[in-house]
Amino acid sequence: MKFRPLQDRLVVKRVAEESKTKGGLFIPDTAKEKPLEGKVISVGNGKVQEDGKVRPLDIKAGDSILFSKYAGTEIKLDGEDHLILREEDVLGIIES
Repeated sequence: MKFRPLQDRLVVKRVAEESKTKGGLFIPDTAKEKPLEGKVISVGNGKVQEDGKVRPLDIKAGDSILFSKYAGTEIKLDGEDHLILREEDVLGIIES
């Protein structure tokens, strides 16, 4: 399914978190926190300014990002969990 968010929104897929600590202990699913890191799947056209012009987003599809803990709306696309976030909920782009 093709899905493109509107305005300054992004569709993000969470990155799987490690199930083992650095010391080698396994973390059960009930004790895991949701990861705050994700990969951008698609982006909207941009934010409409007060003067009517559209400001393009700083984030593009394929970027790895860090976002706020309680940000976004969870959705299912093609049976997989995704998040829809606003650009303002993104804390930064992870560069490798």
